[in-house]
Amino acid sequence: MKSDKDIELFIKNYVEDALGDFSELTWAYVVLSKSNMSLNFYVTNYPDEWVMFYKEKRLYFTDPVVITARTRLTPFEWDKSLIINSGYHYTGLFDQAEEFDLIKGNTFVVHDFNNNLATLTFITSRGSKPEIVNKLTQKRGDISLLLASIHETYLALAYPPTENINKVDKKTIFTKRENEVLYWYSMGKTYQETSIILGIKLRTVKFHMSNIVKKMGVTNARHAVRFGIEHGLIKPEI
Repeated sequence: MKSDKDIELFIKNYVEDALGDFSELTWAYVVLSKSNMSLNFYVTNYPDEWVMFYKEKRLYFTDPVVITARTRLTPFEWDKSLIINSGYHYTGLFDQAEEFDLIKGNTFVVHDFNNNLATLTFITSRGSKPEIVNKLTQKRGDISLLLASIHETYLALAYPPTENINKVDKKTIFTKRENEVLYWYSMGKTYQETSIILGIKLRTVKFHMSNIVKKMGVTNARHAVRFGIEHGLIKPEI
C-alpha cells in the first residue's frame, strides 16, 4: 500500500498539472470526514505558516468556509462577510487569514460515498490576476468536474481495491506499449496528449487502454490507474 507521503506527492502533482492556469492562484484541495469533521487529507500551495496555524488550532472545525461547504452542492464565492455573518467570532482565524490575504475566494464542493467532504478552494484576493479570476467564474462547471476527477483519483489511492490481485502476473501483464500508455495516463495525460507523446494514433491509445482494463479485470481506465499504483504495476518509461 502507498504511504501517506506517496499519496500526497502524487495528488499534489496531479492537481497542479490538472489545474493548468488556475495553479497560479493560491489553492487548496481538502478532504474531511463528515461524520466528525476531522481532516483526512489536503494538498495546497497556501503559505506554510498559515497551514501550520490552521492545523494546530484545528480551525477546520470552525472555519465558516467549511461550515458553508457542508450544506452546498454547488460552488460558492466567499469573503470576510462570510466569516462575520456566520455567527462565529474567531478573531485568530480572521486576523491570521487577513495577514496572508486569504480572505476572499471560490470554493468547489464534492460529497462522496465514503461520507467525505472534499473541497477545492481558490483564493481570489489582491494578488490574483483578474483574467484568471474571471476565467474561474466562467469555467465553474468544468472546475466542478475537475474536482470530481481529482477526488476520484484520491479515493483510488486512499481506498485501493483488493480484488483481482492474484490474477495479475507483474512480470508479463503488459506489453511495452501498454505500459507506456498506462504510465502517461497515470501522470494525468489525456488520451490525445499520450498519442502525441508516443507518436501513435488516438485510436491506438484507446485500443491499448481497452486491453489494459481487460487484463486487470477492472471497469475503466481510472480504476486501472488505481489498481496499477496500488500493486506497483506502473513503471516509468526507460
